[in-house]
Amino acid sequence: EGFWVQDCSAATENLLLAITAHGLGGVWLGVHPRKDRVEGLRKLLGIPQHVVPFALVPVGRPGERKPRASRFKESRIHRNTWKG
Repeated sequence: EGFWVQDCSAATENLLLAITAHGLGGVWLGVHPRKDRVEGLRKLLGIPQHVVPFALVPVGRPGERKPRASRFKESRIHRNTWKG
C-alpha cells in the first residue's frame, strides 16, 4: 500500500548517484515485484516475511571507464503541450 515502491525507487537512484560520486560503480538489480526473486533473496539473506526486498545494489570498482553517452534529443522536449 501507499507509495513505498516510488520511495524505494528514489532511494535506490540516490544510492547509485552517491556510489558514482565516490568513484565506485553499482548496478540496480530489480527484485520486487518478481515473486521468485523476492523469495530467493528472502531465503539467501534470512529476510522475514513481513519485509519485502525491493532491489539489490552490488557496489565495486568499475572494470572499465566508458565515455558518457549522449542521449539528448530536442524532439523529446515538449512545452505546454504534447507534440506527437
